[in-house]
Amino acid sequence: MKLATLLLATVVTGVTPADADAAPPAETGFVRLDEDITLRHLVVRNPHAKGAVLFLHGFPESSLAFRDIAMRLGDDYEVHAFDWPGYGQSSRPPAERFSYAPADYARVLGDYIEHERIDTANLTIYATDIGALPALLLALDKPEIARRIIVGDFAPFDRPHYMYESLRALKTPTGAGPTRAAMNANRAEILANFHRRDLPSEAQYELPADFASDIAKNWNRDGITTADAFAHYYAHFTRDQRLFEANIARLKTPVRVVWGERDIYIRPDMGKEFAEKAGLKFDVLHGIGHYPHLQDPRRTAEEVRASFR
Repeated sequence: MKLATLLLATVVTGVTPADADAAPPAETGFVRLDEDITLRHLVVRNPHAKGAVLFLHGFPESSLAFRDIAMRLGDDYEVHAFDWPGYGQSSRPPAERFSYAPADYARVLGDYIEHERIDTANLTIYATDIGALPALLLALDKPEIARRIIVGDFAPFDRPHYMYESLRALKTPTGAGPTRAAMNANRAEILANFHRRDLPSEAQYELPADFASDIAKNWNRDGITTADAFAHYYAHFTRDQRLFEANIARLKTPVRVVWGERDIYIRPDMGKEFAEKAGLKFDVLHGIGHYPHLQDPRRTAEEVRASFR
């Protein structure tokens, strides 16, 4: 698809990581889905693509989390990533107009795929954290939405005992408000450490500078913070988890489950239970925490390539 297919509001910039001199350029722009939702997206286009890949980020990330991986894959595939509503530079409508629920994110995902005319018969979706349940909810109703979905480090079921303390608190009426306020008050600490809390000192890593800057400067836009959007998501999380679990037998899209061995936010026990209940393959990534794509992007790229074999 050419750039001209984007709306007139689209803004495009080239993004090229230092280790990918021969990679196709990445384009960033804005796609308006409806009167409330405009998404910033990142796309690597390939006129001879063997397939398409769509990356779905988690908290507190943006589409730039997948920039370098997209460039690695751009020699063979068309690659997409977008900011969820409430994150990065995508829309942040008032909660009374858009609930930020997993089910609403599923609708946004379907609308994006349709808008971009992605060939779903040859599409791999890689979805992590808050991005995974929306992808699976969409797959319940549209099994043909992708040829394969890779999910991990998320909470498909209502199992608070598998989750980090602050995440458990967000799921309770009494704990949600104070936890949301604390997250906003501790923005700087969260952004400095979210990706390394579950790793020993020798395994810790730094975020790419432009990605770290992007999520920091876009934490608060249009009166809604990234933590606010996350809390709104959690306000509906239990409902949508239970809906998914009750309908798991309807999941027909091929799914692979991968999980960081050291994930403290959502323990691997959650992934194991999900995989066993759905009859799926479950792979634990040794030495990896909650953000495999940030900690080991080369392995993530290879996992995506393997999905097309």
